[in-house]
Amino acid sequence: MKTPLAWLQLTHEKTRLLVALAGITFADVLMFMQLGFRDALFDSSVKLHQSLDGDIFILNSKTDTLTGIRSFSQRRLYETLGVDQIETVTPVYIGLATWKNPLVRKTRNILNVGLNPDQNVIILPEVQEQISVTKQQDVVLYDRLGRKEFGPIPELFDSGETVKTEVGNRQIRVGGLFSVGTSFGADGTIITSDVNFLRLFPERKQGLIDIGVIKLKSEADLEKNLEFLRKNFNYEDISFYSKQEFIQHEKKFWRTRTAIGFIFTLGTTMGFIVGTVIVYQILYTDVADHLPEYATLKAMGYTDFYLLTLVFQEAIILGIIGFIPGVCFSMLLYYNAAKATGLPIMMVTSRAITVLILTILMCCISGVIAVGKLRAADPADIF
Repeated sequence: MKTPLAWLQLTHEKTRLLVALAGITFADVLMFMQLGFRDALFDSSVKLHQSLDGDIFILNSKTDTLTGIRSFSQRRLYETLGVDQIETVTPVYIGLATWKNPLVRKTRNILNVGLNPDQNVIILPEVQEQISVTKQQDVVLYDRLGRKEFGPIPELFDSGETVKTEVGNRQIRVGGLFSVGTSFGADGTIITSDVNFLRLFPERKQGLIDIGVIKLKSEADLEKNLEFLRKNFNYEDISFYSKQEFIQHEKKFWRTRTAIGFIFTLGTTMGFIVGTVIVYQILYTDVADHLPEYATLKAMGYTDFYLLTLVFQEAIILGIIGFIPGVCFSMLLYYNAAKATGLPIMMVTSRAITVLILTILMCCISGVIAVGKLRAADPADIF
């Protein structure tokens, strides 16, 4: 089996090949990290949304994100019980309060979730098993995946110690652990009863809630009931969402209403441009250095199409080989970033395929630009 000419061209100057591969690897790592952080931003922001067991959700019309949520009257929620296809409704309270590290006494904001323990709508197994303990006064469940700045709460609790601290200047006790994880909007989460929640937020007015969770009867049609609610409960202060719409509403905020979503997309674009420029420089230099050889091939009868194909083969080979160390380095960085931040940053097949396609595309674009030099490959130059 003959060795492809494109491969022989690339390996003829090994130093140049290594520089090209290093450049492509760098561009791939940059794209992987930007896409990884962007997806972690979206995935982490909807962890709580996904854990809520409901078919339809009510939010204040001015609510963009759970970390900046606005309240509305619980009457709006309970009025929907008059709809035949609705089985249950459950109010949920959301708020940010200061958590005091029980060891070093430093404070940090933590997300508080309050709900009726007898109508638990959080489907996390750990919460379902332990939610009853929040019926006790000033007892909360703590997210074991919260940031370390809150203190070694999981270690203390698992060792059998009684963990007490202050939230919003009120002393609380940790009665159990669950796992949700951090997000760009919340460094940690605690769950407690609605009664305990209102103790932590004494300034909250009675009758104001943050999320209304509606559970339909098993035979009910989601789209028809959603349309009915929007038509017959058309209040200016509330909006109705299906669960998927509820999730997308949060993601849309982070994608379009914050600078951070734009920055990650821009970073991916810059990685693509950097890789394109690096590969172009390598291919252009390679073509320029071998113009006499290309002219010889033309004199022997090889067509321009063959020479163009040769350059494209080099581009694709560079892209594929450079992608391999890129994905390996990125997996290592993902692991360290997830460990340091608590964000769900991990390699997924769809992202790897996306970056591979972008890598090959940037190499092909570089090839398209570089082949312009081949027009100068005149057979007369060799005589």
